[in-house]
Amino acid sequence: MRKYEVIFIVRPDTTEEDVGKLVAQMEGVVAGAGGKVEKVERMGRRRLAYRVARQREGFYVLFLIEGGGDTIKELERRLKVTDSVIKFLTVRIDEELERAAKHKERRAKQQAKKQRPKPAAPPPPSQPPAAVEASEPRP
Repeated sequence: MRKYEVIFIVRPDTTEEDVGKLVAQMEGVVAGAGGKVEKVERMGRRRLAYRVARQREGFYVLFLIEGGGDTIKELERRLKVTDSVIKFLTVRIDEELERAAKHKERRAKQQAKKQRPKPAAPPPPSQPPAAVEASEPRP
């Protein structure tokens, strides 16, 4: 199963209750298509970067979904025909999560190498070499 992030923007004139119904409906669509909603984050009302459908604000909702391509196709189809949704975006994130895990593992190995104790240096001689030569008898 692949992981996806789906973010959609709902019209600002939609009530909180209607947004809750829409979120529940979309969760049902995902479950009906064989997927699983791992996380739902209602990000609230925010200003848009540019006008979308003559709106300057929108209510943002983020879904973290685990499922196949058919699940996402059905969800996107439903988002397209829902009048209160003005924009949506779907991003596949499973490859990014794997890449992030590899980088994290590599950094942990590098930290382990840096923290290894260095071999102890041989202790310095008790007398300097010139003093040792002077104390030895010459033949």
